[in-house]
Amino acid sequence: MATSDKPAIKKEEENGEQEGFLNKVKGFVHDIGEKIEEAVGFGKPTADVSAFHILSIDLKTAELQVDILVKNPNPIPIPLVDIKYLVESDGRKLVSGLIPDAGTIHAHGSETVKIPVQLIYDDIKSTYQNINPGDVIPYKVRVELIIDLPVLGNITIPLEKTGEIPVPYQPDIDLEKIKFNEFSFEETSATLHLKLDNKNDFDLGLNSLEYEVWLADVSIGTARLSKSAKLDKKALSVIEIPISFRPKDFGSALWEMIRGRGTGYSMKGSIDVDTPFGPMKLPISREGGSTRLKKAEDDDDED
Repeated sequence: MATSDKPAIKKEEENGEQEGFLNKVKGFVHDIGEKIEEAVGFGKPTADVSAFHILSIDLKTAELQVDILVKNPNPIPIPLVDIKYLVESDGRKLVSGLIPDAGTIHAHGSETVKIPVQLIYDDIKSTYQNINPGDVIPYKVRVELIIDLPVLGNITIPLEKTGEIPVPYQPDIDLEKIKFNEFSFEETSATLHLKLDNKNDFDLGLNSLEYEVWLADVSIGTARLSKSAKLDKKALSVIEIPISFRPKDFGSALWEMIRGRGTGYSMKGSIDVDTPFGPMKLPISREGGSTRLKKAEDDDDED
């Protein structure tokens, strides 16, 4: 038994000697690298996420930009080899990408590297069924900067940024009624009582709306109106819009309107709003609705 164990023991000793030799070589190379680095004054660059911008957002896409501030303490320019990025929400990947040959950081200088990111909402909603229009979802941006340093070679600087981003929802609208003070066949001034249902999980600050309204298939007006109002999240709001139209253009449908019966209407347009995430332009539309023409002094509860 003692004789058969000798080759195994000898092999283990040889392996140990090889590992010891390799460790010594690695240590020697590392020490030489550090001495060269100290001699020429090389240091590792630093980086930080300086800003996260939502450049534009609508029902289809969100255009984002991640600003990375990179500082180079070295006396020579340092190349950025690659930039890898990943945007996720609760562990679910929303978008990822790679930017090759991302530029150069000047000697003893700093640069802000801008990373453009586009979120396509249809892709996100089709992939993750529990992300719904109107939601506000958490996000985490992961960025890896791969930098080529003399002596040290490629190094990776990992960065993270967290926050929230919306998945916008188009407000529902309903032209509840049209109230007029004095009726004239030639021209009547009236007020549209427009209901807006904000189904988003965030408030909308209305700045203006652009619209066209049809009554009984006749266009009664196109306009852009500056109107300030707060549309509370998950709530109905009523906006009053002044308008003038010519009742004689409606033909026989006019008599139904005068009797106070419902008349068909359509409305299309858009609203400009402020949100906690920046300005948005959201479409509004309704087809096949029904509204009533009423005198201003009429009780709203009367038919």
